[in-house]
Amino acid sequence: MDLMEYIDKGGIIVYILIALNIIGFTIIIWKFLTLPRKNAMIRKIKSRTDTQDATQIYAQIEYEVKKLETGLTYIKNIATVAPLLGLLGTVIGVYKSFEAITSKGLGDPTIFSNGIAIALITTIAGLIVAIPHHIAYNHFISMLDAIELKAKKDITAEE
Repeated sequence: MDLMEYIDKGGIIVYILIALNIIGFTIIIWKFLTLPRKNAMIRKIKSRTDTQDATQIYAQIEYEVKKLETGLTYIKNIATVAPLLGLLGTVIGVYKSFEAITSKGLGDPTIFSNGIAIALITTIAGLIVAIPHHIAYNHFISMLDAIELKAKKDITAEE
């Protein structure tokens, strides 16, 4: 069985997961390209330190970090929803198996195996989508925390 057969067998849930994966990885690539702006952000804040007090500077740091967080909510939501969609596919597949058994009996094991295959394919697809998004989200949050701490440390050291 090739990849397209697995995707077709998984049905609409796998197609939704593929769409979410494309959206999520687009955001992940975008964040990897835009987070190097951190140094520009720190320089921008430093240029304002002469005219502002510490409270205003920290507020500016918070504001700039929040701007860098743009898009991370989507990554987090994809990481959360993907395994739930996989689980939904599992339930649908098991339901189809029991429905087939109810209508045709247990004489032919292939009747039962079709629904179980759907269940397994959607579970696998949900996990394949969720795991890298969860890792990326945690990585970006860690990076942003480090950026914020560095900015606050640099500003405090100047005062």
